Amino acid sequence: MRAAADTRGRTALIALALVLAGLTLLVPLVLIFVSAFADGIGAYFGNIAAPDTRHAIFLTVLTAVIVVPVNMVFGIATAWAVARYEFTGRKLLISLIEIPFSVSPIVAGTIYLFLYGQQGLLGPTLQSWGVQIMFSVPAIVLVSLFVTAPFVARELIPLMQAQGSEDEEAALSLGASPWQTFRLVTLPNIRWALLYGALLTNARAMGEFGAVSVVSGAIRGQTNTLPLHIELLYNDFNIAGAFASASILALIALATLGIKYVMENRAG
Repeated sequence: MRAAADTRGRTALIALALVLAGLTLLVPLVLIFVSAFADGIGAYFGNIAAPDTRHAIFLTVLTAVIVVPVNMVFGIATAWAVARYEFTGRKLLISLIEIPFSVSPIVAGTIYLFLYGQQGLLGPTLQSWGVQIMFSVPAIVLVSLFVTAPFVARELIPLMQAQGSEDEEAALSLGASPWQTFRLVTLPNIRWALLYGALLTNARAMGEFGAVSVVSGAIRGQTNTLPLHIELLYNDFNIAGAFASASILALIALATLGIKYVMENRAG
């Protein structure tokens, strides 16, 4: 009797989880694509091919192409320093890595505005040199770098601490150079965690809204990333266009989940 009750309870919990997942994840996803194709396939591809939409997609991809490699290098360097060395300020460095997770993206964008805006700390000096950071592509890249900075480091630090440094020390003792040690020993050992962190970084960079909305100026065809472009289309009552653009982000999210699933199985 007790076993049967446990089975029924487990079945009920699984069913409840599936229902909640369907309501919160599957239904909105289906709604996005149904609304995107509401005016027909031709209208869908026409909305995607609109100049402002194409530029928003390009700018979103460009931002990710810049942000992901930079944060991969930053994450590797940070994880190496934390996992391989003992130094004064090590715990402070670990805490600093977590700051982007504890600060609201809108607050992060405002900080950059206070730093590089025309009335900011560095803005007047940059303006005198003819350099404009705010309301331009560099501002989008900077805030995207900030909000995605922890992802790679957080994946690598616990892994490298658990692995220890014995393999690297053995390679160095056998005459390998530091670069050979990193390329042939360290990198293969951390490759799945590195790729997983890069995947998370890419997903966040492409979907970031709050920080980018503060520093970009949301200029159509110039500084509009795809999330900002979706908002503008919706505010213009171009519902089909907004959902068509949203479907691109949804497809990116699905692809990210698929790659994440494959990587987790390979890493396991």
